[in-house]
Amino acid sequence: MSMPEPATGPAAPARRGFATGGAGLAGALLIGAVIAVVLGVYGRVHEPARRPLYTLGFSSPLPMKAWLTTVIVLLVIVQLLTALWMWGRLPGVGSAGPAVAIVHRWSGTAAFVISLPVAFHCLWALGFQTAEPRVVVHGIAGCAFYGAYAAKMLGLRVKKLPGWALPVLGSLVLTTLIVLWLTASLWFFTRSGIPHV
Repeated sequence: MSMPEPATGPAAPARRGFATGGAGLAGALLIGAVIAVVLGVYGRVHEPARRPLYTLGFSSPLPMKAWLTTVIVLLVIVQLLTALWMWGRLPGVGSAGPAVAIVHRWSGTAAFVISLPVAFHCLWALGFQTAEPRVVVHGIAGCAFYGAYAAKMLGLRVKKLPGWALPVLGSLVLTTLIVLWLTASLWFFTRSGIPHV
């Protein structure tokens, strides 16, 4: 079963693509995979600074990253709900107007921008560590998140993208982010107690 195209008009501009169909999707996935691998290799081979660059007003980098990642998860949940609404898959609500598309785009943009200080600190100060399974899973999920995000953003520009592809790419972004949150933020909150800032 293919997904219906979202409503056209000001809320959903026509795709200006760099490729079409399966080839475009394959290209987006390949670029996303390359980004994930490059981040992982960089994190592994670069010598970590082992000191914080910034804390953005928090007491240390751990609460900063835990709270920012929690905000990112909330914004991505907004992404999920608005995407379901735009595609007509959210029960009990009418059709999505232009405001829903704007909220979708801006919540995604905000989530990405907020993720950058977290990712930069992880890569620069800590690198890709293998001391314990939780940390390994977290590192892999972090690299996969940015690869999935890149693939989703590129997938938006693929003409004649298969109907199932965009929901799958969005689900990959959401899934990797949830794994990141579970392996770091939840670990931090249950270890140190809320509202530790």
